[in-house]
Amino acid sequence: MAFDQAFLDELNARSDILDVVGRYVQLKKTGSNYFGLCPFHNEKSPSFSVTPDKQMFYCFGCGAGGGVLSFIMRAEGLEFPDAVRFQAAQIGMQVPEKQGDPRAARHRERLLELSTEAARFFHRQLWLPEHASVAQYFLKRGLSRKTMNRFGLGYAPDGFSALLDAMREKGFSKEEVLDAGLASRSERGRVYDRFRNRVMFPIIDVRGQVIAFGGRVMDDSKPKYLNSPETSIFHKSRNLFALNMARKTKNDYFILAEGYMDVIALHQAGFDSAVASLGTSLTEEQVRLISRHTGKVVISYDADGAGQAAAQRAIDLLKKTDLQVKVLRIPGAKDPDEFIKEKGADAYRKLIERSESDNAYRLETIAAKYDLDEDEERVHFLHEAAEMLARIEGAVEREVYAGRAAKMAQVTVEAMEVEVRRALAVRQKKKKTAERREVRAVVSAAQPRDRTLQYQNVRSAKAEEGIIRLIFADDSLTDEIAARITPQEFTSQLLQKIFAHALTLHRQGRRVAVAAFEGYLEENEMQHLTAVLGGDRVNTTNWQQALDDYIGAIARCRMKSGADTGGEDPLLRMSRIHREKDRLGGNRI
Repeated sequence: MAFDQAFLDELNARSDILDVVGRYVQLKKTGSNYFGLCPFHNEKSPSFSVTPDKQMFYCFGCGAGGGVLSFIMRAEGLEFPDAVRFQAAQIGMQVPEKQGDPRAARHRERLLELSTEAARFFHRQLWLPEHASVAQYFLKRGLSRKTMNRFGLGYAPDGFSALLDAMREKGFSKEEVLDAGLASRSERGRVYDRFRNRVMFPIIDVRGQVIAFGGRVMDDSKPKYLNSPETSIFHKSRNLFALNMARKTKNDYFILAEGYMDVIALHQAGFDSAVASLGTSLTEEQVRLISRHTGKVVISYDADGAGQAAAQRAIDLLKKTDLQVKVLRIPGAKDPDEFIKEKGADAYRKLIERSESDNAYRLETIAAKYDLDEDEERVHFLHEAAEMLARIEGAVEREVYAGRAAKMAQVTVEAMEVEVRRALAVRQKKKKTAERREVRAVVSAAQPRDRTLQYQNVRSAKAEEGIIRLIFADDSLTDEIAARITPQEFTSQLLQKIFAHALTLHRQGRRVAVAAFEGYLEENEMQHLTAVLGGDRVNTTNWQQALDDYIGAIARCRMKSGADTGGEDPLLRMSRIHREKDRLGGNRI
């Protein structure tokens, strides 16, 4: 860990989880907890809880859980060190790196500095006289010099070590250039530039930092696009091209395009809310990023088969976060860049105004697969359209599009509605079956959600969970609990790890709280800890009886498994002695 523990304690003490979560989730108080719709999975009924006195969150639906920093890691798509820096900046705290281990943080800073220097190098190359033809490539594509400068466009020279040599002159090592994804190593160990003879598009995060690059060839050679690999500063699924600019738009919608050039052309034409995924299909993390900045998305993908398929996938992901989705159709199978060049920005703006809802788009896409003048084809269309319409939640909206489908197939609305009701009944039956299966799973879910954390002895582990809950409910009980049972007597490795760390925290005079385990437990372990603690308060009035019961259960499991074969189990014996003391009034209350 690269941070001083006292700093982390202060950061957690000054960060209220209600304030942090409230920036992302609308919460409503119910009893002592707060509930809202989980930001990490699609749901209609609130199962996401925040427990202020424990400074923790937990989703009963998807199992996400933890404290302030765990929430920021998930919500912002950050690793632990970056989440710490992010929250520190939010509340105005200076981050002191731990003196004993500054290497990881310094390495990240070096990679960010290197990426910035690389972007400057590529941009300078673009305007050198010997590379005039490259600048002409962008100019012929209709980009102004102002736009090229605004997006920091550049050129990677056609040499094996142009960038590598330039960065080494700046004081960066070969290994740093490799770690930044700007160089590759051959089988013989030779290090060479990853990007060569390509126009370059710097990828900039929402904080304005260059984190990666996309490179495009200027001819028909393959691969057409080459992107930076995953690095410690760049994760494709957690970033969007031009989001740093689009987030400042005054429009109430984002335009989702397919490629870098489309996005740049759109921005130049005045559509400053355009973004694109980074060389891959749209991801759930990217959808969550979009949903933080807008409630409406216009999909503007290419009108060819690949673009339509990508649009269908994007609709499914975008709808999960309740974003309003429209799909823009570009006449003539052209992309936004070509359309704007030929027809102009006003014509494209009219396309946005006439863009279809996601349901209309899907219906048109299904209709395009069939010859609706042929009876058999019409029947196939009606079956597929009915299944699509059955997925629409709202009855009124479903009826409207059923009428449209009937008109397209030249059948009566009543016939179409019968087919939709049939598809809806099949869908609801499947849904009920799935719900019953889920209820049974919840009832029998004694094991952790994550199978890698599976309990070897469920009964003992449930008692161990009870001991963990007691300590978190009142850590003043830690000494007396530690006198009765040791971590080594736990059967679950994770619960043993949590119990041991709780004892360490108590010996150090620190509070046993969820926040103190962030950065110590892995993400899946943190989620299970919050699942164990749950959202309810633990009644410690009769904690001694509860502890007796837990220890007794653990001891009986030990005896049953054959851990001790002779005499009375030490844990049972100690439990019996404490019960006798209780009866005689010898224990503290």
